[in-house]
Amino acid sequence: MSEQVATSERLPAGLELRTVGRPTTAARRSSNARTLALVGIDAVAMLLAVLGAHAWSTQPLRDGIAAVVVLATMAAFATAGCYRPRATLPSREERRTLLVAPALIVMFAAAFELATTHPGAGDAGVRLWLLMATLVGTGRLGVAGAEALVRRTSTPTGRATLIVGAGHVGQTLAQRLVAEPQYGLQPIGFLDKEPLTGDDETLLDLPVLGASWHLEEVIAEHDVQHVIVAFSTAPPSVVLDIVRRCWRLGVGVMVVPRLFEVEGRRARVEHLGALPVVALNPSDPRSWQFTIKYAIDRIIASFVLLALSPVLAVLAVGTKLSSPGPIFFRQRRVGLDGHAFDMLKFRTMSGSPDSRGENDAAWAMATLGLAEGGTEAAPEDRRTRFGTFLRRTSMDELPQLWNVVRGDMSIIGPRPERSHYVEQFQDAIYRYPDRHRVKSGLTGWAQVNGLRGETSLQDRIEWDNFYIENWSPLLDLKIVLKTIPALLFARGDR
Repeated sequence: MSEQVATSERLPAGLELRTVGRPTTAARRSSNARTLALVGIDAVAMLLAVLGAHAWSTQPLRDGIAAVVVLATMAAFATAGCYRPRATLPSREERRTLLVAPALIVMFAAAFELATTHPGAGDAGVRLWLLMATLVGTGRLGVAGAEALVRRTSTPTGRATLIVGAGHVGQTLAQRLVAEPQYGLQPIGFLDKEPLTGDDETLLDLPVLGASWHLEEVIAEHDVQHVIVAFSTAPPSVVLDIVRRCWRLGVGVMVVPRLFEVEGRRARVEHLGALPVVALNPSDPRSWQFTIKYAIDRIIASFVLLALSPVLAVLAVGTKLSSPGPIFFRQRRVGLDGHAFDMLKFRTMSGSPDSRGENDAAWAMATLGLAEGGTEAAPEDRRTRFGTFLRRTSMDELPQLWNVVRGDMSIIGPRPERSHYVEQFQDAIYRYPDRHRVKSGLTGWAQVNGLRGETSLQDRIEWDNFYIENWSPLLDLKIVLKTIPALLFARGDR
């Protein structure tokens, strides 16, 4: 169905005087509470920084100058938008402001102190800035993390969010917000004159509350605090009209950008005069950085194999004794540039691994949008007791370190898929072949974010391509740190 949403030339009758220019009660209350909380956190952090700098420095800044530094820094934060509502942890720009603003203000204060015969002002200023940056940054990250944890583990209490556009993009966005309550945005419904319809079980049970010309009426009736424009076929004039109407209502608004698939973390906004342009700088899988990454992978895998050799020997013996059959299970998988290789695992089942068919055939059929055929007995019926232990702990995956040493795989990257599934998926799933731009991995960005086993393949492709296009050593480190809890609290991968 079309995702285009119509616009209107005027507001619905009787709503203009009541809503235009006035934020909704919930939006105003939520925004004010968050602003006061952040102001309080920053004030306490800076007060502690001033006290710490006084104790740390032999000639600290004068009390009056320190007070001016605190007030000027908080004013700079407010001007830069550091107290505005946000859906995620502090952005890169916000983190930069938290570091740069105090540095500049302290520098000017120290220069003033030096000019007024305070010889220790430079040293005292550096120490004050270090404490301010550390305490303010730590306090904000701690609060944001605690806020995200509360949202994930308690009854959804996020800001009431209206999604304009009930097509594929809007549905995907709504599913993401429901699955990730830490963003603090609770979808309540859609606006769309031609919503996506059908018997698709992936569609959320959220109501379509009207079309775009009902925006003011729906916001007032449902006390909407946030609006996200998430459709791809409407002309720019429609999007601009909706955004400006949200601004007049004092409601927060976000817009899913055109070409959002390529606007990753490396994208930056530049200006040609008054015209903003988005510069796209994705990582290059053919660059020397990836060559070094793969070399380091092989070195690390070699050392880990050597260190774990006693453990691997015990697991090999346990596998052999668990039931008749080979120690290793070999399965044809596809990696970099479509190269097929034999991926190794410890055998977890009795009998021939391929004699009973695939246990996820129904998942593959559903992914391709085909009706399920006859299903064979689940291989779990043949899983040995020792094999169950290996799968539960994901220790059956350890032989893949040898795949890394051989150069077939990387430690971090998209999980490799079976060759016969690749043939079916590459033409049927959007951007599926793009994930073969890098080597497959033992763990990956999709896996540590819960997309393991028989989960949405479209979502996994989205996360895999995001990893490739936004790769950095820090992102790899983040994946490594998230892999341990992912292994502890999630089922093993296929």
